[in-house]
Amino acid sequence: MRKGIIKIAAFVLAMVVLTPITAKAEERRAPLALTVDAPSAVIMEASSGEVIFEQNGSQRRSPASVTKVMTTLLVYEAVAQNRISWDDVVTTSEHAASMGGSQIYLEPGEKQTVRDLLKAVVIASGNDAAVALAEFISGSEESFVDLMNKRAQQLGMGDTSFRNACGLDAQGHFTTAKDIAIMSRELITKFPEVREVATIWMDIIIHKTPRGESEFGLTNTNKLVRWYDGTTGLKTGSTGEAKYCLSATAMRGDMELIAVVMGADNATVRFQEAMKMLDYGFANYKVVHGELAGTVVGQVPVAKGAAPNVDAMVQQRISNVTEKGNNTELMAEIVLFDSVQAPVEAGAVVGEIIYTYEGELIGKTALVAEEAVDKASFAQMAGRILAVWFR
Repeated sequence: MRKGIIKIAAFVLAMVVLTPITAKAEERRAPLALTVDAPSAVIMEASSGEVIFEQNGSQRRSPASVTKVMTTLLVYEAVAQNRISWDDVVTTSEHAASMGGSQIYLEPGEKQTVRDLLKAVVIASGNDAAVALAEFISGSEESFVDLMNKRAQQLGMGDTSFRNACGLDAQGHFTTAKDIAIMSRELITKFPEVREVATIWMDIIIHKTPRGESEFGLTNTNKLVRWYDGTTGLKTGSTGEAKYCLSATAMRGDMELIAVVMGADNATVRFQEAMKMLDYGFANYKVVHGELAGTVVGQVPVAKGAAPNVDAMVQQRISNVTEKGNNTELMAEIVLFDSVQAPVEAGAVVGEIIYTYEGELIGKTALVAEEAVDKASFAQMAGRILAVWFR
């Protein structure tokens, strides 16, 4: 099928500039050097997935409870797929109740909702709650770990291997700062509602046991919720092997950053370095976006359709990061099919929009039919023929 092409100049996106490769780039203010007091660290911009800083970002290390970012992601996905619901009641197993480390002291046979267990995982980093959810979703923690590793592969987390659902030190349980940023991005962009839980400072759950009910207080392990303006999440972790880790997310304006610290010597350093990284990102970079998803950018003729044309809308917003002060023009190329044949389903591809900078591809996304178009009836086709004849 032939395509029609429309080229338009737009300030819709900006090329990531990691090194000054053109004269214009050299004139711009380069970001100051950044060093982090931790073995491994990464800063990623959330909407684009662009890494704007890394220090040994691909070094494999124990992640401690930052593991629970993947556990949380799989819980949200299970709810979205209607495999479980937030109000489902989970019965705590002997295995889940036996978890050491950070916990909310679930007892064997204790019943809690998925919602409350997830809250205990995200706010208080409960190992027992994480394992109870894993068993509820997959039948056993082992099966859930298989699901974790499969999802990691799908996300391109090539340096990650999970051995449990909660992050306790185990042989072969490792990931990297870059992979943590990837799974954190997946969670906060696909399920932004997680921010509502991740920014709760204090809450309670109700223990329900044969002896009766009692309140248990939850306090957020992520002190940035109180310390750093714009914090949106996400997860702390610490063990003897992992030392102190953190995946910190924060938003300023329309830019959300993910700062990952692994292996810090203590909790204070972990939080200080994360704040320093976030400050660096917000001070030196900006995010620029393509057209919003759902924006109509043209029309495509529909052959033998009940309507003569169908609106072409952007399927996915493309975003990218550039240094502050970079105002270079970008090119957006809208490519529409000459026509499509009725019937047309809503969401059917009818073209694409391509973003480039100085001839280099930045990103592209499909243009899709905004609504369905049925085949024209005999009366409609006859009316069109007569209208053409009389003209």
